[in-house]
Amino acid sequence: MGLSGCGYQPSSHMVKKVFDESVYVEVQIDPSEPENAPYLTDEIRKLIITRFNGKIAPKKQANNVIKVSYKGTQFVPLSYDKYGYTTRYQTIVNVEFTMITKTGKTITKTIRTTSQAGISESALETSSLRIASIGEGLGKAVDAFMAYVSALGASSK
Repeated sequence: MGLSGCGYQPSSHMVKKVFDESVYVEVQIDPSEPENAPYLTDEIRKLIITRFNGKIAPKKQANNVIKVSYKGTQFVPLSYDKYGYTTRYQTIVNVEFTMITKTGKTITKTIRTTSQAGISESALETSSLRIASIGEGLGKAVDAFMAYVSALGASSK
């Protein structure tokens, strides 16, 4: 027995209605993250390219331009130990996306994501957990932006 056409199309198909393979990704990092700027820039570019299945191109040759502005991260304590030290926190990542589509249309969306992370007794491990939590938030933001662009593609039938 086969599947009959239910009308479902994957988001990657819908994205292609507004997104063409060649892309130039411009990343701006909040100045409050100077030590992590290179990692965050690379991580954002990697996420955009893999999620949108694009190929990097020089700005003048790209059919799409995606500008990603990392607006910073907030850490909100969620739990404390008996001495009052934070043991778990919520990471809130703020990202603004601006995409110039293959048709020249500009799509802008600000996305705020949350994730949770623990704190280790080791300062080095806590720093690594912090960066991983920011990376997780960035991944969620790119996924949310892809879903948004996909929905726009679906509505432009």
